Amino acid sequence: MIKILKNLSRKEWMLLFVAVIFIVLQVWLDLKLPDYMSEITVLVQTEGSELSEVIAVGGKMLLCAFGSLVSAIAVSVFAAKVAANFSATLRAKLFDKVQAFSMEEIGHFSTASLITRTTNDVQQVQMLIVMGLQAIIKAPIMAVWAICKIYNKSWQWTTATAVAIGVLLVFFISCILFALPKFKKLQDYTDDLNRVTRENLTGLNVVRAYNAEDYQEKKFADANERLTRAQLFTNRTMAFLQPGVQLVMNGLTLSIYWIGAVLIDQARLTDKITLFSDMVVFTSYAMQVVMAFMMLVMIFIILPRASVAAKRINAVLNTEITIQNGSRTEGDPNHRGEIVFEDVSFRYPDAATNCIEHISFSAKRGQTVAFIGATGCGKSTVINLIPRFYDVTEGKVLVDGVNVKDYDQTALREKIGYVAQKAVLFSGDITSNVAYASHPDRLIDENGVQHAVAVAQAKDFVEALPDGYHSHVAQGGSNFSGGQKQRLSIARAIAKQPDILIFDDSFSALDYKTDRILRQTLREQCKDATKLIVAQRIGTIRDADLIVVLDDGKIAGQGTHETLMQTCEVYREIAYSQLSKEELA
Repeated sequence: MIKILKNLSRKEWMLLFVAVIFIVLQVWLDLKLPDYMSEITVLVQTEGSELSEVIAVGGKMLLCAFGSLVSAIAVSVFAAKVAANFSATLRAKLFDKVQAFSMEEIGHFSTASLITRTTNDVQQVQMLIVMGLQAIIKAPIMAVWAICKIYNKSWQWTTATAVAIGVLLVFFISCILFALPKFKKLQDYTDDLNRVTRENLTGLNVVRAYNAEDYQEKKFADANERLTRAQLFTNRTMAFLQPGVQLVMNGLTLSIYWIGAVLIDQARLTDKITLFSDMVVFTSYAMQVVMAFMMLVMIFIILPRASVAAKRINAVLNTEITIQNGSRTEGDPNHRGEIVFEDVSFRYPDAATNCIEHISFSAKRGQTVAFIGATGCGKSTVINLIPRFYDVTEGKVLVDGVNVKDYDQTALREKIGYVAQKAVLFSGDITSNVAYASHPDRLIDENGVQHAVAVAQAKDFVEALPDGYHSHVAQGGSNFSGGQKQRLSIARAIAKQPDILIFDDSFSALDYKTDRILRQTLREQCKDATKLIVAQRIGTIRDADLIVVLDDGKIAGQGTHETLMQTCEVYREIAYSQLSKEELA
């Protein structure tokens, strides 16, 4: 928990320091009240005392109480401000850290867990600061200060207070030891519930298509039940704390008055008033000690879960990034648009064997290079090494004549227009999605958006929409068909006007006519861009300048369509499985 506090800014530390000053002032004012109460007790029982003297002392008590109220309000304001700013800082740092993660780190934590850590875990830490600042600082100060004031009043009363504190400590420690293991599991169960809910919402159409509502409900019920049981156990355990403290407090009050009655009965007449006054004062101070421990009850309820949340947050923030940033921002101008793979092999994290091995090919500026092969042969893996979603295990990938590891990642990806295998659209409108790569150094205006949409063969259906280019796009593009989402994703890459265009099986949802027209338009409108295409259809890639055939992670052949038909058995099998000999001829 302490490690996470290093994320506090200097301003927030200053606010905490001011809050501590107000807390000390509040404790001092609270502990002055019993002293004035003692004076009033003596004045009331002393003959000849004036009413004005009692009122004057009472006025001082009121001022102390009002000062304590003002101090408490000030501490609450400062705590709320620090907590809100601190949680905002944590969320921003978590988001920035995850943005820098490679796919390896994201896979290590899982998407559901990262969402929980950014929201629920940060909220737990925020709650601890808001509710716990007073108690964490105030309770120890009040307890120690109050004990210092009462320890020399009477050894009998002091002993009774010490016994009460001992009982409280045993009670606290027992409850925490029982509850802490469950607190650690609560966050994992929350992750699990988040994952199940997310999967159900994402795949709602599939769930309904297979009538799997009962199965999904059971999965959710199991995750919900695990979380509920853990919460019930921790809440029931912590529920014993409050009545336990009340029992000890009432028992201590009873013992103080019982001891006081015995002492007063045995004392001389002249000492009875002093003993009675001391008993009243001691009772007030003893209650302050117990109240300090009551404040700690609240902290003990929040602290275990907040501590687990802080560890989970630190686990993300302290994760080492496997893909380190380079310093190059520009490549070799003489090799602009060129991509070269030099004996590249790659193994996924924790995998036993390489996914691809000894991949070598080169693509010149303006060329179209296509990849084809059976499902799972490594086509997408190859092209994902170019924008450094992963780093190669062996060999080198060169872009513009420079190793991609030497590039600043932002500069490298500025050169690339990437269309993922799964078309991804963001909530907003069509213009904001197509102009997604727009930034101050490269603005994509309305004309650029319309040109890209036209090249991607999406103009007809976009302009047919009621709001045209400003039509609403739901989260994930769920209000568009698969083919429409693919064309808008292609338009987004084209609008960027990059040196390299990567299409990861991005024509699969298009009909043959649209596929053919789109590829022809790309050749005409993006002739200077190097195009890499992953596809399953021979018709999509047969006109490519270079076709790389992959088989079980290795190159089975490379060349033009005509060359491969003569020299590569794997390519021929794929071709004849899709087209007749007459069509291929």
